[in-house]
Amino acid sequence: MVMWVFGYGSLIWKSGFRYDERLVGYIKGYSRVFYQGSTDHRGTPSYPGRTVTLEPSPHDVCWGVAYKVTGEEEEQMALSYLEVREKQYDEKAYLDFYTEPASLSPAVSGVMVYIASPDKNLNRNYLGPTPLEEMARQIVKAEGPSGPNRDYLFQLETALLQFGCKDQHVMDLASAVRKILSEEIASRS
Repeated sequence: MVMWVFGYGSLIWKSGFRYDERLVGYIKGYSRVFYQGSTDHRGTPSYPGRTVTLEPSPHDVCWGVAYKVTGEEEEQMALSYLEVREKQYDEKAYLDFYTEPASLSPAVSGVMVYIASPDKNLNRNYLGPTPLEEMARQIVKAEGPSGPNRDYLFQLETALLQFGCKDQHVMDLASAVRKILSEEIASRS
C-alpha cells in the first residue's frame, strides 16, 4: 500500500509522521489563503488564529510538499495522526501533484489533501476573507497550544522561500505582521 499526502501549511516543515519520500511540487487549480480559523493549535475558541486552506482558483498553483507513506501499518499511523491534527479541515480531495513547472503530466496522481471548506454548516472555524491589515492584527494577537500564530506565518514564509516559492499572499501578510510588530516595539520606546 502507498499513500501520498500533500502539505501546503505546517505539514511542509513538520510532518509529524514517518514517510519514505518527500517531494517539492504543486497542485493546480488552487491558491493558499489564510481563511481557516485555528482554535486548537494557533489560537483558542475565544480568539482563533488564522491558518491556511485552499481556495479554488482555476489559473493558480499551490506549492508545497508531498509525502509518500508506504505500508499498511505506516499508512494507518499517519492517517490516525493526520485525522487528529487536521480535524478542523472538513474535506479531503485527491489531486494530481506536479514537480516540474512545464510538466503536462503529474508526478503523482491521487495525492490526499486536507481542505477547510467555506461552508459554515460543515466548518464552524472558517473565517473567510478579510482586509489584509485585519488579518495581520488577528495573527499578531492570536496564540494557542502550538504557539503564537505569527510563528506559523513566518515558518510558512521561510519554508516556501527555501524551495523558491514566492507566495504573494503569504509574503504580503508576513510583511503586514512585521510592520505591526515593529510599530508596537516603537510605541513602547
